[in-house]
Amino acid sequence: MSMNSDISAFSAMSFDCYGTLIDWETGILAALHPWLEATGLAISDEAILAVFSEAEPQAERACPEALYPEILRAVVNRMARTLGIEANVVVREGLANSVGNWPAFADSAEALGRLKRRYKLIILSNVDRASMARTRQLLGVEFDAVYTAQDIGSYKPDPRNFDYLLSHAKSDLGLEPHQILHVAQSLYHDHVPARAKGLATCWIDRRAAKEGGGATKPPGLAVEPEFTFASLAELAEAARL
Repeated sequence: MSMNSDISAFSAMSFDCYGTLIDWETGILAALHPWLEATGLAISDEAILAVFSEAEPQAERACPEALYPEILRAVVNRMARTLGIEANVVVREGLANSVGNWPAFADSAEALGRLKRRYKLIILSNVDRASMARTRQLLGVEFDAVYTAQDIGSYKPDPRNFDYLLSHAKSDLGLEPHQILHVAQSLYHDHVPARAKGLATCWIDRRAAKEGGGATKPPGLAVEPEFTFASLAELAEAARL
C-alpha cells in the first residue's frame, strides 16, 4: 500500500484533476471515436491514447500560455499528422469543448466528501478556469483552492506549477510544504516534479489493471510515491474516513 502509513500527518491534499478525479481517457475517446471511425482507421483505444499522450505535452511545451481548449485543438492536428489522416474543425472543436463533459470516476465525489472532513482540498490542474468550472459541478465538494494552468501560465510537469502551488498554498491557506500530500495518477505530469520540490505524493494508480500508460506519457525518471492506491476510495479508507 505505502512506504509510510501516516496519512493523518498531513493537513491538506492537493489533487491533479483529470486522470485522478475525472476519467479523462473515457472523455477523450468519446470525443475522438467519431473522427477516427469516419476515416476508417483501424486503431485500438490504447493506441489512440498512446498517440494522445505524446501529442498533448508537445502542444503544451510549444504554447505554454495557450488555454487548454487551444491545446486540445493543436493535439488533434498533431495526432492527425502522426496517424496520417485529415483533421477537421468538427473534431478539433469537439475535443476542445468536451472537457467539462468528461465523467468523474465513480468513487471521486464520495471519497472527496470523506476527505474534506479532515483535510483542506486543493486542485492543481492543467486546464483553464472555464473548463474547470464545469468539472467542479461533477465532484460534489467545495475545494479550498483551485489553481489552473491558466492562472500559472505553464503546464505540468513544468516546475513553475508546483512553485505556484506551494507559494499560494502558503499565502492563501497558511500551509507549509510538509503539510501537503499531492495526490495524482500521472507519474509524468505530477509525481516527478512534485517530488523534485520536496512534496510527499500519493499515486492513485487508476490504470492498475491495464497495460501501458494510456493518455499519460511515461515519467522518464524513476519516482517513488509515499503512498499507492488503486482508487480514491482506497485513499479515504486508509485515512480512516
